[in-house]
Amino acid sequence: MTHPPEPIDSSADPAAARAYLGGRIFTADPAQPWATAMAVRGERVAVVGDDAAVLAAVPDAVPHDLAGALVVPGFVDGHFHTFMAGEALGRVDLELAGDLDAIQSAVAAHASARGDDEWVLGRGWLFDAVPDRAPTAAMLDAVVADRPVMLDSADYHFTWLNTLGLQRVGIDAQSPDPSGGQIVRDPVTGAATGLLSETAAGQYAWAPLAATRSDADRRGHLRAMQEAAHAAGLTGVIDMGLDDLETEVLAAAADAGWLTLRVVGHYLIDRQGTTADHLARVHRASELAARHDRGVFRVAGIKIIVDGTIDGCTAHVSQPYTTGELADPIWGLATLVPVVVAADAAGLQVALHAIGDVAVSNALTALAQARQVNGTSGRRHRIEHIEYMDPADIARFVDLGVTASMQPVHADPAIADNWIAMLGEPRGSHGFRWADMVSAGVRLAFGTDAPTAPFAPLPNLYIAATRRSALDPSLPVGAGVDQVRPLDESLVHATADAAWSCFDDADRGRLQPGMLADFVIVDPDVFETPADALLTARIRQTIVGGRLVHGSGAS
Repeated sequence: MTHPPEPIDSSADPAAARAYLGGRIFTADPAQPWATAMAVRGERVAVVGDDAAVLAAVPDAVPHDLAGALVVPGFVDGHFHTFMAGEALGRVDLELAGDLDAIQSAVAAHASARGDDEWVLGRGWLFDAVPDRAPTAAMLDAVVADRPVMLDSADYHFTWLNTLGLQRVGIDAQSPDPSGGQIVRDPVTGAATGLLSETAAGQYAWAPLAATRSDADRRGHLRAMQEAAHAAGLTGVIDMGLDDLETEVLAAAADAGWLTLRVVGHYLIDRQGTTADHLARVHRASELAARHDRGVFRVAGIKIIVDGTIDGCTAHVSQPYTTGELADPIWGLATLVPVVVAADAAGLQVALHAIGDVAVSNALTALAQARQVNGTSGRRHRIEHIEYMDPADIARFVDLGVTASMQPVHADPAIADNWIAMLGEPRGSHGFRWADMVSAGVRLAFGTDAPTAPFAPLPNLYIAATRRSALDPSLPVGAGVDQVRPLDESLVHATADAAWSCFDDADRGRLQPGMLADFVIVDPDVFETPADALLTARIRQTIVGGRLVHGSGAS
């Protein structure tokens, strides 16, 4: 691009027609993948084609010169945690802290800079940055002992507390392990070490902290995340873990008119309790889905976390990790199947977090059971992450019509060492099988699982298209280079396919007549530059429903 595109006037009549001319428009429409011009009337695309055809079709359109800029459909993050990601923007980021000294220095600096905060909060630490992969309260006490500290792991399946933090959340020698989780203890004294895994982190640490948040806090997190998301080119997200309070805040924001990030939510079904408790939560999800069923925010289904993560050796795999561990599932089939069957019968979409090969197989079995019991099809149920799986199960995805919701950022070589080390070879070289899934006919939706990873879509596509690191581009190509996907296909997975996965494919994800005018202007044209440009390209403007929400002229 030799000069920037003409700014769009956000104060213009929203019902007026606007023609975007002289650009390179990637439509994600297989019938017409490329165009130079597009007209928008109100919130929808009116016509797509060349400049002359667009001006002839919509002669009253106000012209806007794209000046050769690249336009692509608005990105839809297929797996997102809206409020967690918004809250994480205010935490110390430890993802690039490569050792304990770096973690301690970052935590100490953050504590000093945020001296008025009751808690010192962080996110993103990796197991291989901690001595012996064993975080302890004493390691944090060494730099912050007079305030409670809570640091969530990069995968958000573990949390690390200092001594005062353990005291604040009420953990003592008598605190029991909840189903599917563990208070890690010293093998000699039995005292809590400071590390909580899976449901123990949720029950003892995250839930009490969340209970201190007000609706004003949640609105602040949502506003912060919406601004950051639009700046990155996101026009919509599929949220994977809403609760009642978050649902209320989203609904109120939509009603008030300031929610411009399209959010499709899945209500979290927690593992704690009995099957009767779980089914009651399915019923609650059904009520919310009926109440919030259209517009910028709606509830589509439920989310279940079937297993843990490979980094923490809590994902449900068929053969032991190199540590000798072999984790039990968070949800076994006996507890999983009734919930999945009930949700399917209620017309809800089911999203199942499954990372290990056994967990993925069990998730497919539960979905197959739902189809057999209910006689249903076409629900577009989904399995999230699918980091390591039995290749034979790919055919079951196709047979059941299950969406593969995957996150290229989780395969970044900068964070892969521990993942590979825990599985060992050859298993460690056979993860994240995007190409195998697509070749077999599985629908693939890309996302980031923010805040477990950076949410910017373009670096996410860089990893998908190169299997190189977006965090540290100097690193060599990572394992699984045979799974890279072309940029145009990767972009479709992050737009049209992600929209399809939540039944929004009739409205968004592509730029064609009748679709919502959700699009972004990218500088430079990443289709005409080396792949590294995806790491530095700018989102000049983000438009949602014809309305400018980020960039020059945005209100």
